[in-house]
Amino acid sequence: MNYIKQMNAIFAKFYIDSRLNTTHISLYISLFQLGNLNRFPETFYINREEIMKLSKIGSKATYHRCLKQLDHWGYIKYLPSHNPYKGSKIKLLKFDTSSERVQAQAVKQALVPYIKQDKLNEKVINLKKKEVVNFFKNEFQKLLPEKDLLSVAEKFYNHYKATGWLMGGKTPIIDWQAAAQNWLQKALEIKTKKANKPGSKLKHLKTNRNKNYDTPL
Repeated sequence: MNYIKQMNAIFAKFYIDSRLNTTHISLYISLFQLGNLNRFPETFYINREEIMKLSKIGSKATYHRCLKQLDHWGYIKYLPSHNPYKGSKIKLLKFDTSSERVQAQAVKQALVPYIKQDKLNEKVINLKKKEVVNFFKNEFQKLLPEKDLLSVAEKFYNHYKATGWLMGGKTPIIDWQAAAQNWLQKALEIKTKKANKPGSKLKHLKTNRNKNYDTPL
């Protein structure tokens, strides 16, 4: 069994198998590591306590259930021992075949956009405040006075810097300039709403009822 080919193939299977959870994967990796230490014999003995400790499984019931499921789903052959002085045996099924390599390649291609996205987001994370401020000044100078633009730019930068440049706290921002345009648009909408409030237009008509008539005009 080739270590690298088997690992690539098995992770391709993990990717498309919705039945698996983290416990199944952790258990399989532990069995695979034990098989690797034994130079991948046809079968090898396992010690339940050691495997549970390595795979971080705290329940015997969960351990046995996941072993049986990995066997049933075609990842391993589980050969339980009925002898208390002799451990159970495991056979790791080989997946480093041509069909599995095709699956692995498909998974690799599916992950490429996410890798590129991470690299793009890394550039955004390292964005300097000065660059953001200059962008607001150059692109939106006709929409707001410079003082207001600087305030909006700083709020935009400080907000997303604090969130790790995540939109809604979840989605990495790739195009920060588009996000800046949306931010400014919302700022303009808020400003318009405030200006159109019924009370705001009547402020200049209000008089001070506490007048001091002793003060000369």
